Amino acid sequence: MASISKALFFLAILYVSSLSAIAAENGDPGLVMNYYKDSCPQAEDIIKEQVRLLYKRHKNTAFSWLRNIFHDCFVESCDASLLLDSTRRVLSEKETDRSFGMRNFRYLENIKEALERECPGVVSCADILVLSARDGIASVGGPYIPLKTGRRDGRKSRADILEQYLPDHNESISVVLERFASIGIDTSGVVALLGSHSVGRTHCVKLVHRLYPEVDPALNPAHVEHMLYKCPDAIPDPKAVQYVRNDRGTPMKLDNNYYRNILDNKGLLIVDHQLVTDKRTKPFVKKMAKSEDYFFSEFSRAITILSENNPLTGTKGEIRKQCNLANKLH
Repeated sequence: MASISKALFFLAILYVSSLSAIAAENGDPGLVMNYYKDSCPQAEDIIKEQVRLLYKRHKNTAFSWLRNIFHDCFVESCDASLLLDSTRRVLSEKETDRSFGMRNFRYLENIKEALERECPGVVSCADILVLSARDGIASVGGPYIPLKTGRRDGRKSRADILEQYLPDHNESISVVLERFASIGIDTSGVVALLGSHSVGRTHCVKLVHRLYPEVDPALNPAHVEHMLYKCPDAIPDPKAVQYVRNDRGTPMKLDNNYYRNILDNKGLLIVDHQLVTDKRTKPFVKKMAKSEDYFFSEFSRAITILSENNPLTGTKGEIRKQCNLANKLH
């Protein structure tokens, strides 16, 4: 399995490199730093200010921004397909089971509207999604990550194929590592990205299988008491506000406390537990538990790779007028 993951990782790197070379030959600069410096000089500042204002009013928006970049960029292309509404013929990615608990999409429209007032038809929803994630990460104490821009927006939902791409928290760690390797993210990068579980919360629907009908013996007994208190029903109501904070110590801060928690068997999800039991990932867990600088460095690197996964650039795609609708539907 390890050799397969390594092969997939190097193939992904070669694929990304070849795409960049082809784009350059065709006069398409691809993704670059400060892409909007001439067409909309205030773009990144506007996004940063909007994220700051939204975070001030709604703290959980930062967690939404972070989850958005994973769900959008992992599925074939970083092109804001996640944001498209359902049509009569096509289901939205937002409405699939894998998007359970995702919300705050409407606030991305606030950011888009602010940009449209300044520079109509210039800044893509794909870049808004990526940069709001970057600024959301910084809002919760994470590293500031310089990211390239120049993405364009896709025109179709990928709801029908997302299961082929998105890793699931109940899958084996081997499957998780292989899926990340397919887009160029190595083992240390996977461990770092799962550090996102340092913030936010997990709905009881996603973890009751570890509590009922019998408690998973791998869980820390002291933590089980809290989990049972928060999730008293074996079959929770998906619409009820029943959840457990991912990190009870620093629930609103992206830090390396997550790694200390999972080493103490306080991880909520199966994938959290697997990180500390698999010999490929445990060394990185221990290293990140000891050094937040190392965690932030690997996290930044992995987010950068994720944000650059097969983007639409140049003349591909479009610049949507509204992030929830392809232009042809206006």
